[in-house]
Amino acid sequence: MPERARALVVGGSGGIGAAICAALAPDFDVIVTYGGNREAAEAVAAPLPGATVRQLSLPEGDAGDLTGVSAIVFAAGADIGQPYVGDITVEQLQSVLATEVLGFQAVVRAALPELRRAGGSIVAVSSAGLGRFPPGDALSVAPKAAVQALIRGLAREEGRHGVRANAVAVGVVEAGIFHRIDWEQAWIDAAKRNIALRRFASASEIADVVAFLASPRASYVTGQTIFADGGYAV
Repeated sequence: MPERARALVVGGSGGIGAAICAALAPDFDVIVTYGGNREAAEAVAAPLPGATVRQLSLPEGDAGDLTGVSAIVFAAGADIGQPYVGDITVEQLQSVLATEVLGFQAVVRAALPELRRAGGSIVAVSSAGLGRFPPGDALSVAPKAAVQALIRGLAREEGRHGVRANAVAVGVVEAGIFHRIDWEQAWIDAAKRNIALRRFASASEIADVVAFLASPRASYVTGQTIFADGGYAV
């Protein structure tokens, strides 16, 4: 039997990342990356046939052996506060840009030779704030805007090699960091009123869109940003 394709999920040990790994598993042997919590990554990988774990520190970390990798999913993000733009320090902005923008570029640059050979795909998890800006969210939205610019550039430049690049813009997802914050009920109610579907997303709903774009089922889709935000940006 031919070897199965491999997918590298950067941030695979997080809440959304874990759901993405599970959604990719029918089509790929998944490499689950983690920054510092190996146990979380192993828990994600354990039920997935062919899955492995790998430590990856952004932005300077080595992505390791990428032989056979035909899909890269970048779902990493910094654990940040929500200052207004006028209150953001240079150091805060440098930190998120290093993790997300420089980290994305480093991983993609390392993976491109394999992606070109395989006619592979790149998917970045982005922010619905690029369609409708939520006050206080600049530390999340700004680096993702830069990543989306790189996605469009990759789609344009690497399409001749059969490489596709897309993004999935997400709003509030009931996973990962969402459960670590003590939200006020008034905020939750107001946030849901701002969403056409009047509810937050589950991680699996986001993961299904990512898995579609990463797979050959989306073989003629590139350079796109899919807003999986329940209609927040409408």
